[in-house]
Amino acid sequence: MSKQKILIIEDERTLQEVLTYNLEREGFEVSLAADGQDGLRKARSFEPDLILLDLMLPVIDGLEVCRQLRADAKTQGIRVLMLTARSEEVDEIVGFNMGADDYVTKPFKVKPLIHRIKALLRRAGSDQQSRDIVSIHGIEVDRVNHTAKVSGQPVDLTPTEFRLLWSLGRAAGRPFGRNELMDHCRGEDANALERTIDVHIRSLRQKLGSLGDVIETVRGVGYRFRGETESPGSGNSGSPDESD
Repeated sequence: MSKQKILIIEDERTLQEVLTYNLEREGFEVSLAADGQDGLRKARSFEPDLILLDLMLPVIDGLEVCRQLRADAKTQGIRVLMLTARSEEVDEIVGFNMGADDYVTKPFKVKPLIHRIKALLRRAGSDQQSRDIVSIHGIEVDRVNHTAKVSGQPVDLTPTEFRLLWSLGRAAGRPFGRNELMDHCRGEDANALERTIDVHIRSLRQKLGSLGDVIETVRGVGYRFRGETESPGSGNSGSPDESD
């Protein structure tokens, strides 16, 4: 059985050594990167199951690394556990949620950290179908067959609308900025204006019909798909057709 792989993107040498020692002792295969740029390169080549990502990194900071990981089809499914040193940084992760699956605050104890890592990997180990199909609030999106259904009825979406629905639905509850959605839908070389996303969102809501309000406007940020446990009208993000 092959070992699960963990990439540590951390510039503090002592912490690198402590984490590597303990993770290898738990049976993981470990790779290291000391800055954000090298971390992104190794995420694509090493193909880890999980990334331990420091927030304060040289060259490219941790939030930008996380954003780029989520915008790249090859790395967007990797679990990311953020390491952060200050409560203000925790607030930033929680408030803007660039895509980290979890975070721990430094200093931390290694044993609880390993428990968090194993819990994230168990979540990531769900069957392939659950990773390729999002089904929530009566909307089903099948990434493999490139189909979407609303209340069991097929919906004809453009490629951009489909990618928007997939990106929002698979991370229900978390807000996405317009630039982040552009990266998800068109790649990092997109030269469209941010407001282009508003046009696609408006069209997508119309095609979802009575369920269009599951895509909520988040003032000052962008959009989010209503969380799985939230009922219609329970959000506080503003009306569906608002833009900021």
